[in-house]
Amino acid sequence: MAHQQHGHHGHHGHQGDDAHGPDHPDRPHGGPGHHHGHGQDTDIDWAEMAGHLEAQAELFTPLYERALSWLGKEVTEPGLIVDVGSGPGVVSCLFAETFPGARVLAVDGSAPLLERARARAARLGHGDRFDTLAGDLPGVLAELDYPADLLWAGRSLHHLGDQRAALAAFAERLAPGGTLAIMEGGLPSRFLPRDLGIGRPGLEARLDALEAEWFARMRADLPGSVAETEDWAALLGAAGLKQARSRTFLLDLPAPASDRARAYIAASLGRLRDGFGEVLDADDRAVLDRLLDPADPAGLHRRPDVFVLAAHTVHTAVKPVQG
Repeated sequence: MAHQQHGHHGHHGHQGDDAHGPDHPDRPHGGPGHHHGHGQDTDIDWAEMAGHLEAQAELFTPLYERALSWLGKEVTEPGLIVDVGSGPGVVSCLFAETFPGARVLAVDGSAPLLERARARAARLGHGDRFDTLAGDLPGVLAELDYPADLLWAGRSLHHLGDQRAALAAFAERLAPGGTLAIMEGGLPSRFLPRDLGIGRPGLEARLDALEAEWFARMRADLPGSVAETEDWAALLGAAGLKQARSRTFLLDLPAPASDRARAYIAASLGRLRDGFGEVLDADDRAVLDRLLDPADPAGLHRRPDVFVLAAHTVHTAVKPVQG
């Protein structure tokens, strides 16, 4: 089993990470909101985002549970599960819970996030079959001691410049008959009615458009970035995998949202306000300020019509036993 090593901030992504345009269902989960202003800087301080990443993955646990239940029908009794771009380990620990006979290896470029993953696994009673590996992806996967029966990349692939090469590297680390599962794509999340009763209708759609532009810049700025048509089945096939399948999973937390959901939504929109504040028009900026004001009756904390609706897509394929 691979062991933990000193990692560094490099080419890596995380479960529940945030940097999403229209193809990235978690538009308000982050994007440019890393206090860089103008929404222009595409650097992401993952360790700084640890709390937000955990809150997001915890809120989205029902969606992940449904996805993992589906994977459990596709992959029976895996011995080793590798979570690529695990972040703070919320989903890694769900894998340990869903597959009680498996060892789980969380792999990430951020050693501080992996420390949180190990602490979570120990707290939940999974520590005896949970390990971590820190280093840049996909190269660090060469250090795996054993091939994986299931390799999961949950919204981490799009943080790697050459996605086609990364998928080939993922496939290389699979055991014959092993499954690669990537979570990419879906629909933009929605938290609010189209017409809020304040400002112009369609605020979230306009934020989606800004994030789509930011996401394109983020991809272009990655080391070794290669433009790629996001035909995931074709890309999985090009990596030598067969039996490509896709399925989309829904998170539906209807209004009125819980306090936990409201706090998460406020943090998400706050990041967008910080990142895009100077490129938003004055009306949208004013609406965001009201939404983020805990004392405003029209704000996120007090209005009764706040909800969470999201759809994430998982794509799987299998490594042939022969060839």
